[in-house]
Amino acid sequence: MTMMNARVHQLGRQISQLALAFGATLASQAALAVNDLPGGPKVNQINLHEPVTKIAAEQMWLHNFMLVICLVIFFAVFGVMFYSIFKHRKSKGAVSANFHESVKVEIAWTVVPFVIVILMALPATKVVVAMKDTTNADLTIKATGYQWKWGYDYLKGEGEGIGFLATLDATQREMSDSGKPEAVDNYLLKVDNPLVVPVNKKVRIITTANDVIHAWMVPAFGVKQDAIPGFVRDTWFRAEKIGDYYGQCAELCGKEHAYMPIHVKVVSAEDYSKWVDGEKKKLAAKADDPSKVWELAALVARGEKVYNANCAACHKADGTGAGPIKRLDASPLVLDTDHGKQIAVLLNGAANGAMPAWKQLSDTEIAAVITYTKNSWTNKTGQIVQPSEIVAARK
Repeated sequence: MTMMNARVHQLGRQISQLALAFGATLASQAALAVNDLPGGPKVNQINLHEPVTKIAAEQMWLHNFMLVICLVIFFAVFGVMFYSIFKHRKSKGAVSANFHESVKVEIAWTVVPFVIVILMALPATKVVVAMKDTTNADLTIKATGYQWKWGYDYLKGEGEGIGFLATLDATQREMSDSGKPEAVDNYLLKVDNPLVVPVNKKVRIITTANDVIHAWMVPAFGVKQDAIPGFVRDTWFRAEKIGDYYGQCAELCGKEHAYMPIHVKVVSAEDYSKWVDGEKKKLAAKADDPSKVWELAALVARGEKVYNANCAACHKADGTGAGPIKRLDASPLVLDTDHGKQIAVLLNGAANGAMPAWKQLSDTEIAAVITYTKNSWTNKTGQIVQPSEIVAARK
């Protein structure tokens, strides 16, 4: 009996330890769990995003309206079918009718679907027409898809002349590459330069692409527009609430498709004006004279910033590349004294788009990043590429 009591006591201790371990696991998982992202996806989300534009609100209403109609049709059709099966079953002595045709039935199954289609088409047409009305915009921005980032150019309205690239935040890319990402609410949605727009202003988005088909999509705005190389298409939104809103490229644009997020920051009119002033000051500071002759150290320092912002995601910070991404450290192309070869790759791309063109960078930025790669890691060539060489190559 004493031995049995000891075993029972030991079993009870083991169960308690398992319960404590299970509870600790649940607590740790709860601590690591992600939360709803305001303006972005929610945990276990099954419905559309919370709308912040009238178009998005009308889309949600239309979505719910169509679901109601479909449910009514479902219950009506299956209700009649199951009622008929039950009411006119053979066990009750029901005998099937024998008739050739029925004018009333023919009219009914023609008129009823026609009325249903009209009920669905009228509100849908109204929303679609409103979605395509890009006239009288307060702000016009061109969104260009690149493999794999977005380029934004403010073409009309306050902020005209501002342009920049929006790339996935480098720390989040590192988290993804590690295979063990941290539980963060904005995972793979954080960018280095979000698109900034004023609240309650009509913003026209012109989409195009530099390489393959992309799609600019922000669900909270009710916007999804393909960006097609060689074509210009447009859409619009008017955000009615200040905040941060997120989306992603919605076309399968290549192996880095998952790393092409969209972040739109909606701010007040006053804050937007301050942002515009700040960006224009930055542009003025970056407006380098392409005829300027740089020293090696200064150009390498400038190139390091350009590399980390645009190149490190694929070629890695140490220049070793990964898989099909060619390494830059000890690369024959980088070590070659013929600067024109590497300049041509950056201006025109290579490997059928696997290496995108970087014409959107300034002459100084391209010269700086090439000089950086030629003088970093084990590439101690001492070579320097001046902006004037990029100017000549563009002609």
